[in-house]
Amino acid sequence: MTFHSFLIKYGEIGIKGKNRYMFEDALVRQIRYVLQNVDGEFLVHKCHGRVYVDCEGGYDYEETVESLKKVFGIVGICPVVRKPVKELEELKKDVVVYVGEMYPEGNKTFKVEARRANKRYPVNSMEINCALGEAVLDAYPEMKVDVHNPDIRLNVEIREEVYLYSEIIPGPGGMPVGTNGSAMLLLSGGIDSPVAGYMIAKRGVEIEAVYFHAPPYTSERAKEKVVDLARLVSAYAGPIKLHIVNFTDIQLYIYEKCPHDELTIIMRRYMMRIAEHFAKKDGCLGLITGESIGQVASQTMQSLLATNAVCTLPVYRPLIGFDKREIVEISEKIDTYETSILPYEDCCTIFVAKHPVTKPNVERIEKSETNLTEKIDELMKTAIETAEVVTVRQESLS
Repeated sequence: MTFHSFLIKYGEIGIKGKNRYMFEDALVRQIRYVLQNVDGEFLVHKCHGRVYVDCEGGYDYEETVESLKKVFGIVGICPVVRKPVKELEELKKDVVVYVGEMYPEGNKTFKVEARRANKRYPVNSMEINCALGEAVLDAYPEMKVDVHNPDIRLNVEIREEVYLYSEIIPGPGGMPVGTNGSAMLLLSGGIDSPVAGYMIAKRGVEIEAVYFHAPPYTSERAKEKVVDLARLVSAYAGPIKLHIVNFTDIQLYIYEKCPHDELTIIMRRYMMRIAEHFAKKDGCLGLITGESIGQVASQTMQSLLATNAVCTLPVYRPLIGFDKREIVEISEKIDTYETSILPYEDCCTIFVAKHPVTKPNVERIEKSETNLTEKIDELMKTAIETAEVVTVRQESLS
């Protein structure tokens, strides 16, 4: 079967009222983005409140579908066969051929759902339903009509051409990226933060990211791993501006001047300060982390309170109530898991305390940070000014 187009079905966009066109336009832009590395030529357009991807000439069907399945806002992908508008007798022949090629095994229940968008067509929708249903039954007597719960919903839309489709491939849902502002993701080489970025992007948020690198304690391969993770997330979220911050001197200074059981919390607080600096500079509306309550010492309620205390922007934690198994399942679904478990440690794991405090007191943490007064501002300034910035994009699937 050769499909000429894909009808894109969306969910929440349909209830956006007068602003719906803005969400549709964002959806079209994201579809064009994910298809730019797919073999073939595609025309993505809106028509009468619908979004279509027309395939010009030859293209890779499987690669196209896999790419569309990564576009937030899509709830269904319908492969469409287009035919010229013909008289009803000729249309019946086209439909019989379509059913035979799509469902050669037969023995299915079906329902015809005709839609006559072209009102110049001389037969109304009900008459088309009856005529096409009869033609299918005559050609394939093993098939049965079921108008309530059919195996096959045969959609026939008569527009400037006839659109035939019956399959709906599930999409990821959510909202098109870019329709709900932007936020800064604290991206590590672990399992959680890429999943957190994916989940926030699913709600239409454009993602930037910051990664804290600690050479020579972390290798160049550890940085490459994080860039790889950003690239995998960008397949869903669009291009990601990644800030790579050299955090070594700040960590060593904290290690030298602060109680070791508070190292993780204090380092985390300075990461949040730096991430917020970049977020505000670029107009982001919040920070994103992959924290989950109680997963590690720095993620107890008290630790999260101490971390939040340095932020003026909101901190979004989409995994806050998830357990590890649930997070791993999502990471496997979005193909970040195998990269996340590569044995290249990041700065958080290198400098972790043997016995970290699990119930830090904010006032005590702030008092410990006064030990850093002499040099910390200068170190922060250097880290910010020397940060490497790269834009990470998806790679071709082929």
